[in-house]
Amino acid sequence: MSPREDRLDLLLADADERRPVLDEGLPDDAAQSAPRPRKARDANHWRRTDADRNDLTLQRWAVIAPEGREGDRMLEAIQPLIALREGEQGAPARVYRVPHGMDAKQSADFRRDVYWSEEVAEEDRPLYLMMLGDLHHTSVELQHALANDALAGRVHFADGTGETELAGYAAYAEKVVRYAQRGTPETSPELLFYAAPDGSAATVTGKLRLVGPSLATSMEAHARGKLPAASVREISAGSVDDLLAGGGGARPSVLLSVSHGLGAPRRGWLSEEDAWRRQGALVIARDEILDAERLRGQAFLPGGMWFYLACLGAGTPAASVYHAWLSQLAQEDRYGGSLKAVLHSLPASGQRPFVAALPQAALANPAGPLAVIGHVDLAWTYSFSGTKSLSESKKSRIYRPLEVLVRGSRAGIALEALMEFYRGANDELSQSYQLEADARAAGRADPADRADRAHLWMLRNDLRGYVLLGDPAARLPLQQLALRAEAPAPAEVGCPQPEAPVADAAPAAPAREAAVLAMIRGDEAPRAIAARAMVSLETLWSWADAYRAGGRERLGG
Repeated sequence: MSPREDRLDLLLADADERRPVLDEGLPDDAAQSAPRPRKARDANHWRRTDADRNDLTLQRWAVIAPEGREGDRMLEAIQPLIALREGEQGAPARVYRVPHGMDAKQSADFRRDVYWSEEVAEEDRPLYLMMLGDLHHTSVELQHALANDALAGRVHFADGTGETELAGYAAYAEKVVRYAQRGTPETSPELLFYAAPDGSAATVTGKLRLVGPSLATSMEAHARGKLPAASVREISAGSVDDLLAGGGGARPSVLLSVSHGLGAPRRGWLSEEDAWRRQGALVIARDEILDAERLRGQAFLPGGMWFYLACLGAGTPAASVYHAWLSQLAQEDRYGGSLKAVLHSLPASGQRPFVAALPQAALANPAGPLAVIGHVDLAWTYSFSGTKSLSESKKSRIYRPLEVLVRGSRAGIALEALMEFYRGANDELSQSYQLEADARAAGRADPADRADRAHLWMLRNDLRGYVLLGDPAARLPLQQLALRAEAPAPAEVGCPQPEAPVADAAPAAPAREAAVLAMIRGDEAPRAIAARAMVSLETLWSWADAYRAGGRERLGG
């Protein structure tokens, strides 16, 4: 099917026919009846704008967990990961405890009064925030609020009944620690692209405006030596087996996939448990669904990163930002029963919000990715389309996070690259309403173009729906990024060998203490300190551990 230029496309398929719920799309003027957004949030604040955002000794990492015994158990399950980050930043990890189900106002209050508390020294305010729990534990409203000032990610793992599964937390923590400490033999990742070949207008649009242009840009940059990837390729897969095979290589990879996310059957899910297990799964074709059950035990993007573009791919919120607008359109009977089918996949009043099962399974998998960027709401094609002309490709919004990941930066920085576009759209939309208010006060006609405002509203909400699942400090486990890289295997006989590295010398005690104190001050990266001291990063960390345990005497001073 060929995409039309004047339509809004939705990446949602029903669970009965496995066909697009809104295959005919909506005309571009439908967005003009959308409600006004809430007041824009404050401008973004970086704690250390002049510092390396990848360096935890400068930017710090913390955990947000729900109050109560369940939150205690989550924290216990990820202790190895907390210890890893504490060692990496050279300081204890701050732990924030929050009440269940915080709404937008409570989240804004937390951001202002707790996160930005004047009692916290600037050098101790964490840029990286790892949230624990499902969306009814630590709310998505809190995640959205904090993502304006910090790099926020989330992990949650549940069994088939929706109960917290601590084994998943422990498995994820072990995987992140293992990859961070040992790395892999690879020095560059693979960049992969996939668009489900279902022939629907939305996925055809995704391939035409996003996957195709991104693939072409990547291949050109790779050919010119401007993209540090080992290879760039498109996965051609018409089945789950083909997709798993295409993303099952040992080399760390970054994958962008575009597909419909599985929505509710026509009569709704039989139970909330069914929705928790299936909603948001990747639809390849009618009989080809990659869901959590199918992914378990399968190697897929081991040590990699996954940008999963699909409706409800990361989870389902307590309330969709589109619900009031779609309900109004559905009552007008202009679009048949399609919009009512869309509404079936949105949460009903009183239903629990939840993280989708597919990314849970991917993150808990020892041979799975370290982080997933996905959508917690309906996902449209707006995030990679123009607002003046819907047929225009704006692939850079999605492509920029992929570049960030390929270059070895942490996952939270990749999501922030996307959120910059969200904040731009949010500002434009706010300015449009301000112009309207100013004109009304002056007795003039509204100068804003209503169609442009409608497209901005859609773009703003589409971009806002993306969240990070996983540790925001996770990064590709490339050899040069490992905290304690293993020694390379001996070279084969007859092969030219590189110069052997100089073994760690034993600098005088004052020099060792100076290096440790430089780490504690956090004014430069540990690798730079280790290089200046002419020792390995592992040796530098051992000095720091000795100094913390017994001071100068334990260090040998």
